[in-house]
Amino acid sequence: MSKVTSATFFNEFIDMCDLCCSLGWNERNGGNISYRISESDVESVKCDFTYDRPWTEIGVTVENLANEFFMVTGSGKFFRFTKADPENSTAIVEIDELGKNYRIVWGLKSGGRPTSEFPTHLLNHSVKKDLTNGAYRLVMHVHPVNTIALSFVLPQNDRDFTREIWEMMPECAVVFPRGIGVLPLMLAGSIDIAEATAEKFKSYDVVVWSLHGIFATGEDFKTVFGIIETVEKAADILVKVISMGGKKIRPASRQIIDICELYNLDINKSLLER
Repeated sequence: MSKVTSATFFNEFIDMCDLCCSLGWNERNGGNISYRISESDVESVKCDFTYDRPWTEIGVTVENLANEFFMVTGSGKFFRFTKADPENSTAIVEIDELGKNYRIVWGLKSGGRPTSEFPTHLLNHSVKKDLTNGAYRLVMHVHPVNTIALSFVLPQNDRDFTREIWEMMPECAVVFPRGIGVLPLMLAGSIDIAEATAEKFKSYDVVVWSLHGIFATGEDFKTVFGIIETVEKAADILVKVISMGGKKIRPASRQIIDICELYNLDINKSLLER
């Protein structure tokens, strides 16, 4: 029996792909996931690895990720079919000792490469590994409908977008007290958007790519899924409020601050300023 396919991290990864697809977040080959595998998990599955595929340039340098291993979705692969055929839809890749190249050591058995957003994922992992002392391991990119819709009508900046989302459900501030980073429309897969997203992740755990989708990061699958799920639910409420003619009652910013103080959370109060 394959050590990789029986590993807990592997099955959580595949289940997350399946769940996101079922929610309509990852149509066709839209979206991508990457997970930085722990040293103990690598040790438990590396007997399944092969090292005969070539090194490929990443396009960015991530020195603090040297010699790390990542599980990642494949470029052009459909989330819908990941569970049925994970060895053709996903890969485990190794980063070289300089943090400049990667090679596939498991998966994508019929050919292919990691997601075109792999440089963005790795820069995000690099930032969060340093900021969290290695605690953050997961990066997810999805296309939730209501959040994308709002990016067409809300101001494309951190403060306005965060405040509107927080006001729909004050509990949102408990889930992501740092707020939401927002980027204008940029070319997906480019180094420019990779660097811009990584810069946002220095301050936030969730970033909206306007007219495109969400990037989120955290310690594990349930945490990152919970962040995205909460943003999208609040976005759904706001879309409905806007469709009914807009807000008649505006929640007080003080309520949002109070709930964060109750849970001893360091909320980014600057995002509540008008």
